[in-house]
Amino acid sequence: MRLKRMLSMAWESMKHRRLRTFLTTLGVVIGITAIIALASLGEGFRVSITERMEQGFELDVLTVIPGTLFAGMREPFTNSEVANVRNVSNVSAATPVLQIGGVNLYNGDKNVIAFVGAAVNFTEFAEKVFPNRFLFEEGEMPEQIKNDTLIIGYKVNHPNETEPAFAHPNDTVKMAVTIFGNYTLTANFTVAGTLEKTGTSGLTNFDYWIFIPIDTAIKIYGNVADLIFVKVDDPYLSESVAKDIENLFPPYQITVLVPLSFIQQVNSILNMVEIFLTSIASIALLVAGIGIMNIMTVSVMERTREIGILKAVGAKSRTILTMFLAESALIGIVGSLIGVPTGYGIAHVLSYVLSGFASPQQNHVFQAPEAEQATIAPIFSWSWVIIAVIFGIAICILFGLYPARKAAKLDPVEALRYE
Repeated sequence: MRLKRMLSMAWESMKHRRLRTFLTTLGVVIGITAIIALASLGEGFRVSITERMEQGFELDVLTVIPGTLFAGMREPFTNSEVANVRNVSNVSAATPVLQIGGVNLYNGDKNVIAFVGAAVNFTEFAEKVFPNRFLFEEGEMPEQIKNDTLIIGYKVNHPNETEPAFAHPNDTVKMAVTIFGNYTLTANFTVAGTLEKTGTSGLTNFDYWIFIPIDTAIKIYGNVADLIFVKVDDPYLSESVAKDIENLFPPYQITVLVPLSFIQQVNSILNMVEIFLTSIASIALLVAGIGIMNIMTVSVMERTREIGILKAVGAKSRTILTMFLAESALIGIVGSLIGVPTGYGIAHVLSYVLSGFASPQQNHVFQAPEAEQATIAPIFSWSWVIIAVIFGIAICILFGLYPARKAAKLDPVEALRYE
C-alpha cells in the first residue's frame, strides 16, 4: 500500500474521532508552544544581555588592577611598569589612571558631586583608548600641557535635566577631594569641555565621571596610577595579551579584567539556562506522548474488527503498523505546525510582561539613560524550530509504536471474532 494512501486513511480515521484527535493534538501543541516560547525568550534574553555588556565594556580594552582577591591590594603602578605593559605584543596603547574619590565641584553658588574622578593622560586615554566615548557637548579636548583643565561628564554637569548646566567651557571650578573622611584638598581647574550623554552601562559610563590631567593630580594628591587601561589590536587576542601582562608581574600581584572572557562566560551560562528551560518544556511533550499511547491503544481496541478485515483481504502486518504510525506522525506534524507560531506569539506576550517587571528603577546612580526603554525581544531561531518539530514528531511516533505493533500482531481470525 502506498504511503500516500496510508496517510489518507490515517487522516480519515482522525477525522472520524475529531474530539479525541483534538485533545491528543492539543497536548503536542502545548509542548511545542512551550519549547518555542522559552527558546525564543531565552535567545532574546541572551542577545540582549550580550549587547548591553558590549555597550558597557569595550571588548578591546583590558583593565589592569593592582592586587588580587587572594593577595589583597599591592602598591600602585610605577612608570616603568606602565611602560612594560605598553611594550607587550599586540598592545596598541596603555595608559595609567589615578582614581579620585569623594569629589565635590563648586562653581559660584552651584555645587555638584562626581561619583568618579579620574586623573588621566588626555591624549592616550581619550584619543587612543576610548576614542568613541569622548564626544563633546561643549568645548573640546584640552592639550596635555594645560595642567589645570577639567572635563565634566554629562550627568555631573546636568544632575537635573530641568535646571541649567553646572558649568560651561572656560569656567573656573573649585574641586574639593575628601581624604580619609575629614581632610579635604582643594584646587582650581578651568573647564575645557563637557561631554555628551553616552548612556552606556558598566565601568566606562563616563556620564558620571570628571577628568583632570594625571600629572597635576600626582602633584596635588601625591598618589600614582592605580589602574592601567590597555587597548589591544584584536579583541580575540585579549586573553593571550592578558596572560602576557600577568607574566610581567610576580604571581598574585595584579588582576587583568578581560571583557570578552567575561561575556563568553555569561553567554555560556545563559546557553545552559536556555537549554535547561527548554528541557523542562519538553516534559509537556512527554506527557502528550503518554496521552498518544493511551488514545492509540484504545483506538486499536475499537478498530480490532477493522484490522481483522484488512488482514483478511491481504494487508500485511507492516502495512497495519505503518498505518497506525502514520496517525501518530500526523498528530505530531499538525501539533508542530500549530505550536510553532503559537509559541512565538506567546513569547512576545511574555516579553512584554517581563520587560515591564524588568524595567530598572529611576534615579539609579549608574543607570544608563536608555535603560528605561530596554526590552527583551524574542528571537525566532530556525534551529530551535527544527529541533522542536523533529522532537515532537519523534515523541509521537515513539509513543505510538507500542499500540501500532499491538495492532500489527493481531491474529485476523481472532480480530474478526472480537466484539
